[in-house]
Amino acid sequence: MTTPTSEPLEARLRAEARSLGFVAVGIAPAEMAPEAVRRLRDWLAAGMHGGMAWMEGPRREQPRAMWPEARTAVVLGFPYTPPVDPFRNAERPDCGTISVYALGRDYHEVIKPRLRRLARWLLGEAGSGDARVFVDTAPLMEKPLAEAAGIGWQGKHSNLVSRCHGSWLFLATILTSLDLAPGGEDGAVGACGRCTRCIAACPTGAIVAPYLVDARRCISYLTVEHRGPVEEALRPLLGNRIHGCDDCLAVCPWNRFAHAPADPALGPREGSIAPALAGLLALDEAGFRARFAGTPVRRTGRDRFVRNCLYAAGNSGEAALLPAVERLRDDPDPAVADAARWAAARLTTPSPP
Repeated sequence: MTTPTSEPLEARLRAEARSLGFVAVGIAPAEMAPEAVRRLRDWLAAGMHGGMAWMEGPRREQPRAMWPEARTAVVLGFPYTPPVDPFRNAERPDCGTISVYALGRDYHEVIKPRLRRLARWLLGEAGSGDARVFVDTAPLMEKPLAEAAGIGWQGKHSNLVSRCHGSWLFLATILTSLDLAPGGEDGAVGACGRCTRCIAACPTGAIVAPYLVDARRCISYLTVEHRGPVEEALRPLLGNRIHGCDDCLAVCPWNRFAHAPADPALGPREGSIAPALAGLLALDEAGFRARFAGTPVRRTGRDRFVRNCLYAAGNSGEAALLPAVERLRDDPDPAVADAARWAAARLTTPSPP
């Protein structure tokens, strides 16, 4: 039984969300704007989603196509403000760089229990209704929904940017059958202005136009989602990034306002900040699972991860890595074996003067 109060449910919802660690809360109708749907269709038609076939299909276009009872979307931001410099390993070619979001515990495991708790609280306070919770594992356009809910805007790198939290927010969504009053906290739409720092910072030129990313060139896609060999012309541009890439996010000037610390549960694990490539190249399936259990890296799989480490080794110029590379020439995974041969050739070919 709820306690009578004159405070609107939406205000109490925001307070409850903050008590659970969410720093941004917005509410919007569970309906995508026609422009967002058009942009998705154009992006898919151009093939810019690469091998991410799960991005296709009408269920992604509208929340109600996935759950017809949805009336309202409650969109929340959970901070992962980096505790370390995203560019920390730029001058350490013998180390691999893991994106700051993946240095610790898998964020799904941290956020989803809190999201379920918030959904239960909401339905209990309302005394009726139903809800579904999502943390980027369902066909839901979370970033356009977040913009519609007023917690930020999609920057030129296509990720959400907040006046209060910069680029460092995980997004989570509650779809509910309740009718809640829309409203957010940011109020900024298209606040990138003339800034193009993210476009200039992208190592592979994946931001092919403002607000348009070709995933087929994006390092985050190539190192996490893409299966098989990476196009040879792109391999040198990966540098020593072995899981994800933070460059376009890290240079955003709005990050100077990102003061909310990341939850302690997301803190870096020992050995994740600057892992030595030599040790990573020695990982077999069991070793990989043991080292990265419970982290986002685990979902990439040993083969893709070691493939990425071989590209980093080939880019390192570190001849000391050659024995570890050579041992993988006959790896059972064809992409790993191909990467080993490529890396070995790079390490044994003299650099041009």
